[in-house]
Amino acid sequence: MLRKFALVACAVLGLVIARSPHGAADDRAKLLAQVGLKPTATARGQMDTVGFASTAAQMDMVRAQAAAAAAPREAAIRAEHGWTDAEPRFVAAVCPHDDYYYASRLYQLALTRVRAPVVVLFGVFHKARAFDVSDRLVFDRFATWRGAYGPVRVSPLREDLLARIRLDDRVVDNDMHQVEHSLEALVPFLQANNPNVEIVPILVPHMEWPVMERLAGELGRALVESCRARGWTPGRDVAFVLSADAVHYGDVGWGATPYCPFGSDLEGYRQAVAQDRQILADHLTGPVRAERLKAFLYRCVEPGDVARYRITWCGRFSIPLGLQVADRVTRELGGRQLRGTLLDYGTSVSEASLDDADLRGLGTTAPNNLHHFVGYAAVGYYETDRQAD
Repeated sequence: MLRKFALVACAVLGLVIARSPHGAADDRAKLLAQVGLKPTATARGQMDTVGFASTAAQMDMVRAQAAAAAAPREAAIRAEHGWTDAEPRFVAAVCPHDDYYYASRLYQLALTRVRAPVVVLFGVFHKARAFDVSDRLVFDRFATWRGAYGPVRVSPLREDLLARIRLDDRVVDNDMHQVEHSLEALVPFLQANNPNVEIVPILVPHMEWPVMERLAGELGRALVESCRARGWTPGRDVAFVLSADAVHYGDVGWGATPYCPFGSDLEGYRQAVAQDRQILADHLTGPVRAERLKAFLYRCVEPGDVARYRITWCGRFSIPLGLQVADRVTRELGGRQLRGTLLDYGTSVSEASLDDADLRGLGTTAPNNLHHFVGYAAVGYYETDRQAD
């Protein structure tokens, strides 16, 4: 467990596995050796079998507890916005990818209203440095991904998108997807909500805003063309989920560059939480706009050196790219505006966690205390009239 914790902590901060003297092949082999459930040529396995469910019994337990924990907040959201159980369907959502033990309530809030049969997933590529990849979209070639209830099919939409995106702007690599945990965390919840769900997994490595804007435009165009050809509409037929944890805070267990500008005591915790909530208000809720997403990116990373954090949000690339894509699809296919609402925020310290007596083999991959905690935001995005503020 300690070895796993050290690996995860480094991965989260983008420091995992420096370049080996034997090169990229050695890096790749080391990472693949850590995969919990191995892949086949056509079926993705599962990287993390401690933090995420890999069996139906585990997922049944997680889902039941997550639903019970989320129910009061879901009722409050319905009352606050006048929503029904059926509407709105989310066109897009920001969802955490930390251990179910800590964050399952936020998964439930983010993903319950994602009801489209095809979901495009935008993931953090924590290990991009080990593979020396940036400035491109990373796809896979697996036919299925592992789900707690059985295989989850990759949608044929993926092949259509690959045919419409320039070769220089994309990478297709099963190993890159196999060693990354940020998307496999979402699949069991999506499958639990819809046993027939299909996915299109995409990893987003580091890139400057001009590159991100160009790639989002290219992928958005490809999606609009593909959806028009199929008669699809956003929210009903296709949705977008952006995998991202919020701040990674503390002075212990974060490698050589810990992030704790407010101190590692209760007041420091309160200020870190307040900063996260302000980021959400300033950039990620309300109408989706490119200038707000650009400001979010450069609030989190150094302009001109995006591999360096300013604030340790691991979704600093997946969120702004994915939201640009989702917004373009919404505007061009429906002529409407995409708007986000904060469903809730929590941390690995504040969340009630799962019942220890019924974990069924699940556990934690990192501690939760004032010296080492992670923030979680669940944000839902739905269509509104374009003139809405």
